Parts: sequence; structure tokens; C-alpha cells
Amino acid sequence: MSTELRVTQVVGAPADRVWEVLTDWDRQGEWIPATRVHAMDGHAVGGRIEAWTGLGPLGFVDTMTITRWEPPKRCEVLHTGRVVRGPGLFSVEPLGPAQCRVVWEEHLDLPMGVVGRAGWRVVRPLARAGLALALRRLASTA
Repeated sequence: MSTELRVTQVVGAPADRVWEVLTDWDRQGEWIPATRVHAMDGHAVGGRIEAWTGLGPLGFVDTMTITRWEPPKRCEVLHTGRVVRGPGLFSVEPLGPAQCRVVWEEHLDLPMGVVGRAGWRVVRPLARAGLALALRRLASTA
């Protein structure tokens, strides 16, 4: 069973502008649903990012370390939390002077063995829909 999530969105804005919005970690909550993000030195390899995803007291902390930093094209992270673990990335590909494509990928290591794999069947479509909504909101923000 695949634990990969990949969503793309064409954005009607220059790639460098989209990169600025995408990697303004502390403002990601403006376009990522039900998420608050805080970065500690988050614009270089080794930088750390922490996100809370959830509603009220129900949710989880997602800790990340930046493993690849290539502005304004690519940022890769390693999720190191208790719930979300594994590599993820954002990439921005210019399609012209005022348009670009954003790709968001997650390759997740599922927790809880067989239970986690069974739960993934339910969670995966919801997680994918959440990422797609986030990128649509990003497109309207950039």
C-alpha cells in the first residue's frame, strides 16, 4: 500500500513570489487548514519547523527538519514527530513570468503497524483533500 501523497497546483503568480509565501512558515496557517506553524531558523538545511494540526485539543504536533534548501525551487524536510514521520517536499516550477506549478509530496512512515496501515485507507483521501485545499488556498494568497 502506498503511503505517498502528491498534489500539484498551477498558481497565477511568479515562482519567486509563490516561494516567498510557501516558505513563510509562520504564516502557513493562513492557507493550510487547521494548522499553526512555527519555524526555528527555518530557511536553511538543518532548520527546524513545528506545526500543530488539529481542531481545539484534538490534533498532533508535526516536527520537521529541513534536509534540502534550494530557493526558490525546492525545500525538502524530514518529519520527525510521533504521528507524522518520513520525508516531504515543496517544489516550485516556473511556467512563465507570471505562472508556476507547486508540488507538495509526502512519503509517510505509518505508525502503529497493521492498525496504522488499515487506518491509512480512511485517512489517505482526507489527507490528500486537505493538501489539495491548502494548495488552492495558497494559489489565491500568492
